[in-house]
Amino acid sequence: MAEEILEDLAAELEIPRERYEAAERRYKAVGNWLERPESSLRPFKPQLYPQGSFRLGTATKPADSEEHYDLDIVCEVLLGKDKITQAQLKEMLGKEIEAYAERYSMAEPGESRRCWTLDYADGAQFHMDLLPAVPDGLRQKLLLEARTLDAAWSGTAIAITDRDDPNFRVTSEAWPSSNPKAYSKWFVERMRVILTERKAVLAASIGAKAEDIPDYKVKTPLQQAIQILKRHRDVTFDEQPDERPISIILTTLAAKAYRHEARISEALSSILAGMDQHIEKRLEFRDGIEKTVYWVVNPTDPRENFADRWEEYPERREAFYRWLRLAREDFAAAVGGNDPARIVEALAPRLGRGLVQRAASRRHAVPPTALARIASVGSGISSLIQGIISAPHHKTVPWTDASSGRVQIVKAAYRRAGFRPKLFGSGGRALPKHAELTFEAVTSIRRPFKVYWQVTNTGNEALLAPGGRRGDFHEGEATRGSLVRHERTLYSGSHGIECFIVRDGRMLARSGLFVVNIE
Repeated sequence: MAEEILEDLAAELEIPRERYEAAERRYKAVGNWLERPESSLRPFKPQLYPQGSFRLGTATKPADSEEHYDLDIVCEVLLGKDKITQAQLKEMLGKEIEAYAERYSMAEPGESRRCWTLDYADGAQFHMDLLPAVPDGLRQKLLLEARTLDAAWSGTAIAITDRDDPNFRVTSEAWPSSNPKAYSKWFVERMRVILTERKAVLAASIGAKAEDIPDYKVKTPLQQAIQILKRHRDVTFDEQPDERPISIILTTLAAKAYRHEARISEALSSILAGMDQHIEKRLEFRDGIEKTVYWVVNPTDPRENFADRWEEYPERREAFYRWLRLAREDFAAAVGGNDPARIVEALAPRLGRGLVQRAASRRHAVPPTALARIASVGSGISSLIQGIISAPHHKTVPWTDASSGRVQIVKAAYRRAGFRPKLFGSGGRALPKHAELTFEAVTSIRRPFKVYWQVTNTGNEALLAPGGRRGDFHEGEATRGSLVRHERTLYSGSHGIECFIVRDGRMLARSGLFVVNIE
């Protein structure tokens, strides 16, 4: 059952084939424009090809119907770096893209550090980022060999433009480099076994030859697992996008940890168990001090560390490990379940309730009332949760269920007098009495709304104390997007707290129960 729901979840996330085809038509149309007789780039034989998730087959539908797909395209031209500067190349492409946009009554192209961006307003629902580049395979091969590093992938390396690069406006051989063709080939090799099997099955079903089936016609568990994990990451860091683990790190670690599993559930288990084993810890000297530096090595260029920003922003490293822990808990609970409602509850808080319910309902009956009780359904705390929600003083939800978004308790901390605050997780070790508690939640629901908290106490101390028998709802406040609740650890036992988002008597989101154990 879990495998079926994961398969349907991947199908819900999949970009429709017509979107892929529309994107392909658009970038080929731009390529034809750059090759027209009047084009300043025509003499240099511009070649356009995709990179990133569209090329890898790991792109996902936007979570919001108003969001656009990102289509990353390389525009590689046959020019030497001794003939042109980064700035000149980027300006040449920019003028041609501006002319294209004007010819087809499109919005004026945008410019970023490296790319030009075309926004399509014809219902295609995507924008195209065009990256100017020149061939750089020979130079990269020599540089790698000079350091006795593997240069096997260097033949398709490119040099790219970046206006923040110190050599952006001067003639120089030292341009930023990339190699999306090599990375794509490496990624395909990581799933070659299953890819070949599935192409053979498809070919047999339509009476074709397996070698005539293009890679994009089939999906592997690696690609589907990455799509699911990317959405899990996006929802988890919806309110903290700067800390969100970048896709190249997630994709690289997932591909390295993948072991040719044929089922999504098995692929997810293998990937999540092994991702961090492919993060290297190297001792390096920085400013005369020996430091431990975390490395996620580019498999096609051993000089490049995809996690290089973790040194400057250690909170991003911490965010990755926090996300990995949450993903392990969520998917372990889902894969181990055989009840669609409980699988939904395991995945909904950090994948989006609407998405998970749609997937689960494709092949299984999921009662709409069996919702939103559990924030983290690990086997160790499910009985605690059941005890809390079955307490006679635990009030039922008084609002109409109109779930349309999410709310998530993202931070819980306790503090004893004279000590610094410490974070703790749902269902974790018992906390000391007489400590201050702070819970912080975030929501995807747009204002206006009201926030309510439900606190339910259990255990003899709470039940016998005046005012200790709690299970009601209390209106809270939203401050700069954060939903905060303060409590104290007064009674021994297991207690629960849950956050609700309400508008006009309708419940738009609920966090699921967060369990607090007290000594």
